[in-house]
Amino acid sequence: MNIEDLIKILQASIAPVVLISGVGLLLLTMTNRLGRTIDRIRALCDQFEEKPGKDGAVIKQQIDILYKRCQYLRSSIVLVISCIICVSTIVIVLFAMYIFQINLIGLVQLLFGAGLLALILSLVTFLMEVWAALASVKLEINSTFSAKV
Repeated sequence: MNIEDLIKILQASIAPVVLISGVGLLLLTMTNRLGRTIDRIRALCDQFEEKPGKDGAVIKQQIDILYKRCQYLRSSIVLVISCIICVSTIVIVLFAMYIFQINLIGLVQLLFGAGLLALILSLVTFLMEVWAALASVKLEINSTFSAKV
């Protein structure tokens, strides 16, 4: 084993680890949003049970939008976790290449591409969730002002 080769492998492993750290923060944000959305659904369900009258239709619309947001967040979280798995596997493959003296560059390229694609798709679904959040707020604003006018 050559120490210079090991140092190169360790240096090559730093970039994926930094990517995992950054994506991990994104995952934290998504899971927090999912938790808050689920809590809001539960509160609206309780509110609906207490007074299912004329506000019931608006509450049902809110719940439907919130549930759609949960679906977007679930997809986004799955894709972010897929990205982390791909990048983590890259680190393992890099060390396997060094230890076993095999050429797995094609696998590393494939995993890196898959990880980036998963990250991009995750960000797109996260953006869709943000749009759905704005639709929910718009519905609440319209409901509030139509009741007062």
